Amino acid sequence: MPPTGANADRGSVPADPGRTGPRTAYARTRAAVFSRFAVEDDDADSEDTLDLHLPSEFVAFFRAGTPGLLDRLHTWGPVDTPVGSFHLVPVRVARDLPLIHGWMNDPAVAHFWDLAGPTERIEDHLRTQLDGDGRSVPCLGALDGTPMSYWEIYRADLDPLARRYPARPHDTGVHLLVGDAEDRGRGLGSTLLRAVADLILDRRPACARVVAEPDLRNTPSIAAFLSAGFRYAAEVDLPDKRAALMVRDRNLRGVL
Repeated sequence: MPPTGANADRGSVPADPGRTGPRTAYARTRAAVFSRFAVEDDDADSEDTLDLHLPSEFVAFFRAGTPGLLDRLHTWGPVDTPVGSFHLVPVRVARDLPLIHGWMNDPAVAHFWDLAGPTERIEDHLRTQLDGDGRSVPCLGALDGTPMSYWEIYRADLDPLARRYPARPHDTGVHLLVGDAEDRGRGLGSTLLRAVADLILDRRPACARVVAEPDLRNTPSIAAFLSAGFRYAAEVDLPDKRAALMVRDRNLRGVL
């Protein structure tokens, strides 16, 4: 739906044969997981990853006081942007459900998110992420303390998207909606997209690329990504849409 250095080889983690213990077990498990996502040109008919489940030992490793799949996103804190102080705040369902429900039922949002309906539908969508293994974290985007956008920061390399493009370990994806109509169409989205992409690259040193997959029909969204320093990489067919694969590369931050 939902990243090592830029030259990291896809799908392999060297193990030290002279070491044992959690780190070696983690490396071997991680290698096995990422090998399932290696995408070759002749692999178009291979099994999809919609039902992928991480091995229990892999999940347990990240729940034992480690940074987790998204490097403690809840601790990233606010960043200064040209439009004010911006903070990604992980969603709390009891507090945030009414606000997100209202945004999702805006026809302009519903057309592309397809989550309009009763609060139970939005709650299920949020809890699926919050009760999962941490590969996707739903957040409110607060500008100068006021929630005004909804974000999903996710491990693209552990997402079904990874079957549709040559994913690299630690690729990190973003989904975004700007909540209020008056905040749309004036460049705010592209400013915040650039800030969030740079925040991800700053807080996740192993991530070499931030990716997104807006619907090809959503030309304002694609334009916002381009203005935010993403490049158009490819078109990809996803179960619910044909998407534009947008990529912000760590090694191109200074020129885009």
